[in-house]
Amino acid sequence: MMTLRPMIEADLAEVLRIEQACFPRAWTREHFLAEICSERGTPVVAELDGQLAGFLCLTVLLDEAEILDVAVDPALQRSGIGVALLTWAYNEAVRQGAALLRLEVRATSIPAIALYERFGFVRSGLRKAYYEQGIDALLMDKNLIGEDVDAV
Repeated sequence: MMTLRPMIEADLAEVLRIEQACFPRAWTREHFLAEICSERGTPVVAELDGQLAGFLCLTVLLDEAEILDVAVDPALQRSGIGVALLTWAYNEAVRQGAALLRLEVRATSIPAIALYERFGFVRSGLRKAYYEQGIDALLMDKNLIGEDVDAV
C-alpha cells in the first residue's frame, strides 16, 4: 500500500539515497532541510509497503507553485509513485490558490516529460546547458485557473 506524508528529518538518509541514484548533481542534506523548515515549502515522501519510495518538494509563493525536486527510487519507477506524487502536488497547489504550477526537467528525460505532458504540462521555455554535461533544462507549466482539487 502506498501512502504520502510530510517529509521529516529522519527521512533524509533514504531521500538522499534516492536523489543520488536519480541525479548526477544531487541536492544535499542542507537543501532538503531547508525545504522541511521553509514556510512556503511542502516536501512530501511516498512510502510503499513501509519503504520510502520517492519524494517531491513543492513550494507555493503567492499564485505560483513550483515543483523543485521530485524523484522515485529507480527500482520502483513505473509503479504509480510518480503519478501519486504529481497528483498530490497538483491538488496542493490548487488548494493553496496557485494559478500556475511550474517545473523544470532535463530535456533528455523522455519518460518524465511524457508523464508531465499527460498531466497537462506544456513546454514553456528552455535553459541551455543548465545541467551537467551541457544538458538543457526544459521548462514546463500547467495553468491551474479554474481547476478543481482532485480533478486530475
